[in-house]
Amino acid sequence: MNVALGDSGALYQLPLMVAAQLQYFAAEGLDVEFHEYNGAGPVQQALTKGTCDLAAGGLENAVMLRQRGLECQSFTLLARAPQLVFGVGTRALPGFRQLAQLRGCKIGIAAQDPATHWFAKQVMSRSGLGPDDVEYVALASPLAAVVALRDGEVSAIAYGDPLISLLEARGDIRVAVDTRLLRSTQELFGGPMPGGALYATAEFLQRNPRTAQGVTNAVVKALKWLQTAGPSDIVRAVPEVGQQGDRAVFLNAFEKSREALSPDGVLSDQGAQNLLRLMDRYAPATHPARLAADTVYTNEFARRAKQRFQA
Repeated sequence: MNVALGDSGALYQLPLMVAAQLQYFAAEGLDVEFHEYNGAGPVQQALTKGTCDLAAGGLENAVMLRQRGLECQSFTLLARAPQLVFGVGTRALPGFRQLAQLRGCKIGIAAQDPATHWFAKQVMSRSGLGPDDVEYVALASPLAAVVALRDGEVSAIAYGDPLISLLEARGDIRVAVDTRLLRSTQELFGGPMPGGALYATAEFLQRNPRTAQGVTNAVVKALKWLQTAGPSDIVRAVPEVGQQGDRAVFLNAFEKSREALSPDGVLSDQGAQNLLRLMDRYAPATHPARLAADTVYTNEFARRAKQRFQA
């Protein structure tokens, strides 16, 4: 079975890596292969063309695919918060005190992830800045983000870990808004906002319920393991390549993001509704408000896994 990933190093995908390394997929009789693509668009294409059976990414991907006519559903929640961070460059604004100081500035966002753009817009809106008060710059990669901050091409950045933890450790940014934390997520969005999830076509889920259940079982077991895993456990379970070349930064990023991970793979209806409202505000062309929240996800498999593992 093939699973499409947008970025294997993204922290919300850690449960998948753990499930593979600890042989949880194998225990369910599954042979899982991960295939990494450059961004959400290619991941969606891999799913629609049948190159991959499942995909991992933000819940908004399932919404966008449904709007394009493909019956698609999320079936296992990986993260119960977006795990995105808005950081202000210490070189660009050494005297930073409030986000209103960004008026007229350029803000870097991940080119391959539209959710970072919506997140940045929401941060600006809550700070009293309108869409014309700042300029958004699409950054092609984490390396491009580092260079843009260093060279002053952007004054702030909206991105995820492990890049954000690396920039923090180097003193390149000051964190202004942090949705690795549930409280900050609640404050920014006025309620829960889901992050990464596993999704598939409705046809695949209907034709392969045992496979979908096996995948969910393995992931929920990994999510439960991650709730109490210590640093040494993480180091043993995550291959060195998954630690992005810096073990200390990786472990720091994990600790900051731990509470954002879903404890049981179950998505709340309120979280799904909040995402649809966010998309309706910042991506109205997709008409997400016309969808019923429960059409873009199912908790059927996650609830069974939660009961089985008492997650």
